[in-house]
Amino acid sequence: MDSYLVIPLIILLLIILLVLGLYIHSVLLATGVIGLILLDGFGSLSGLLGNEPFNRVASYTLSTIPLFVLMAQFILHSGLVQDVFYIVHKVSRGRNSLLGVLTLMIGGMLGAVSGSGTATAAALGQVATPELRRHGYSGPLAGIIAASGGSLSGIIPPSIILILYGVATETPIGKLFIGAIIPGIIVMFSFILVMLVYFAIEQKKGKTEENESIESTEEEKIPLHQLIIAVIVSVLIVVIIFGGIYTGVFTPTEAGAIGSLVSLIAAILLGKFNFNFLKVSVLETIKLTGMVMLIMIGAQIFGRFVSLSLFPRKLISLLEPIMDYPVLVLVLISIILFVLFMFIEGAAVILMSIPVLLPIIQTLQVDILWFGVVVSAIATIGLITPPVGMSVFAVAGATGIRSESIFRLGIVFAGVAMVIFMAAMILFPELATWLPSRM
Repeated sequence: MDSYLVIPLIILLLIILLVLGLYIHSVLLATGVIGLILLDGFGSLSGLLGNEPFNRVASYTLSTIPLFVLMAQFILHSGLVQDVFYIVHKVSRGRNSLLGVLTLMIGGMLGAVSGSGTATAAALGQVATPELRRHGYSGPLAGIIAASGGSLSGIIPPSIILILYGVATETPIGKLFIGAIIPGIIVMFSFILVMLVYFAIEQKKGKTEENESIESTEEEKIPLHQLIIAVIVSVLIVVIIFGGIYTGVFTPTEAGAIGSLVSLIAAILLGKFNFNFLKVSVLETIKLTGMVMLIMIGAQIFGRFVSLSLFPRKLISLLEPIMDYPVLVLVLISIILFVLFMFIEGAAVILMSIPVLLPIIQTLQVDILWFGVVVSAIATIGLITPPVGMSVFAVAGATGIRSESIFRLGIVFAGVAMVIFMAAMILFPELATWLPSRM
């Protein structure tokens, strides 16, 4: 069958299956197989469905993912998030706007030590949202602060999005990690700017929803030694990940292993280590890693269909009238990715879109590392946009605040961050490339 007929047919089938609610790895596998059969018959599947799926995921580079996920689980189940936020609350006492600022900053730091946006958002939702509401923040604003803080793990290393992009484009993961530091800070400060504006408006109006008032309760005291351990461990993990990779002392995979070990030792020192702690942490790691690997297998089949159909080449020919204007093409690609991240899980978007977009980026002679950082930032912003903003749903589930009210603010947070970030990255591409060049 002619590829000009097969491509729109497969894209339509992909959309229908996603709307029906099927798992993304199944959708990618099914549409990829059907597309290959329509293009080249059943003969093209013999090698593809044999050892190739195993070879795709049996990669040393991909071992970075379970190690960082395990580190995240140790951190979250050891109560480290609660301890760090307790310190933030003490530092900001009497300065309500500062509490929101520090909550977003702590979300960025926890993203740097956990790599799990949804888990960090849920943890922040549990410990930060009640305090924010007690200090004059409405429920939706408190919820979006927690969701935005958690979503920062999409760009602030170690990010699974960056790891998958590195694997898909053969870009050094260590350089991607270091290159994302400054852009990640830009996204974080964009969130802070919007939060301060919203908080000022709420204070000026002097109203919060009646059902959201929370009585002050007696604060639970956390022992000093526990707080000291929390601070030392947080700083140590950040130093290990960034310092070790930047100086070349060890690889990202080794950084994940050492970070997991430090997190485990912290849990033991905090008295949280037991059989249930270990079981839950390992099971959650297996679930998340298994999901990513299944998506990678499905994306590999779909990627083969994309290559065989020459879809990227056809897309470049369609974009030819504007290829002389790289900024316009990049803005168009960013909008497309933004929409995809609104509807589809981040790892799947990376693995299904990169085979299509990479030839365009290379034709434009855009730095692959720079583009990877841009993609991870768009993924971060997608975690707080409807209808599939996972960080928002995590906070809503943890706090009982309606997800619709959080999403209304999330759209504004996402829109402002997107404009500020893209403008900064297009005007000053060195923001992503300077630090890696110094490695």
